[in-house]
Amino acid sequence: MKKRISILGSTGSIGKQALEVIEDHSDVFEVVGLAAMKSIDELEKQIIQFRPKIVAVFDEKKALELKQRVSGKTKVVAGMEGLIEVAIHQDADMILNAVVGSIGVIPTLTAIRHKKNIALANKETLVVAGELIMEEAKLNGVKLIPVDSEHSAIFQCLQGEESNQLSKIILTASGGPFREWNKKDLVEVKSVDALKHPNWTMGKKISIDSATLMNKGLEVIEAKWLFDIDVEKIEVIVHPQSIIHSMIELEDASVIAQLGVPDMKLPIQYAFTYPKRFKGNLPKLNLKEISQLSFFDADHNKFPCLSLAYEALKIGGTMPCIVNGANEVLVEYYLQDKIGFYDIPKYIELAMTKHQAFRYNNIEEILEVDQWVRSWIESQLR
Repeated sequence: MKKRISILGSTGSIGKQALEVIEDHSDVFEVVGLAAMKSIDELEKQIIQFRPKIVAVFDEKKALELKQRVSGKTKVVAGMEGLIEVAIHQDADMILNAVVGSIGVIPTLTAIRHKKNIALANKETLVVAGELIMEEAKLNGVKLIPVDSEHSAIFQCLQGEESNQLSKIILTASGGPFREWNKKDLVEVKSVDALKHPNWTMGKKISIDSATLMNKGLEVIEAKWLFDIDVEKIEVIVHPQSIIHSMIELEDASVIAQLGVPDMKLPIQYAFTYPKRFKGNLPKLNLKEISQLSFFDADHNKFPCLSLAYEALKIGGTMPCIVNGANEVLVEYYLQDKIGFYDIPKYIELAMTKHQAFRYNNIEEILEVDQWVRSWIESQLR
């Protein structure tokens, strides 16, 4: 029997690669639902190829336009309600959440409550509401399998190991496009340069986050919840080659690493096939072709977003939500070259100072905090 999958964010980088994995294994995987923000031209092509039962477009006008294009065999829905409908469709066995930003929280939470297993590429879900998400996953007996290459690596390294033997998580970072730049040169750097990642092909938002190292900061927060580990036991090191995707250190001082070429198809495929492994259309790693594997400390002074993420996690409660919401707004401004590179950490820190963190009890409180910080950042930039 085929595993039936719905993909939230099917027109983005992760979503399109996930569909390639499904296409490579059409004998074992089937697409039930797809969802996108507004890229209906790409979504229409995916509908024609994969024939999903339901698709959602967050932009309601675009959804109406798509509905007029496609045949009645595929149901077209819109808005957040549409994303949720795709996420909880009765025929879906697994949901891949590959949307960008905190918009992914509600569909993930709702899918978990409908006992859908989750392949999670939307790190903001755990950054914003990690405690609640993990509690709900446990309560509903749901598997939450990470798709980020770093967390997938840790997840793979932990197979067969006792969780109480875990001494440290080592998250690797490429260092982004500005690893060798001087801090003074970054003051005037534009988004066009920040989008030039040396190793990975990614969407715009995650590319900027990689350039500021906020992406790694968000991954630190995500790792805390995924692997139930104290922040003091999560280390970030820069590994420019992006061959070792992350490592774990065990109590006996053993270090276990997961290696592979920089290609997101591997963690996507592993999430779909877990606990099994399938042969895939994936490039293989040839260590003889690699001249060296090098490692450096992350520069918290040059990339203060990383320190802010650590601080937010230590404070806890709603503070990671503040960091995430502020960052999402600021990245959008930076992409339009309306603010500078270091305005991103500047305003994140101001928002953290302005907010009195508290322990949230439900998703509604988190959403209120998220809305507040976005409005506050907007007010500072007008």
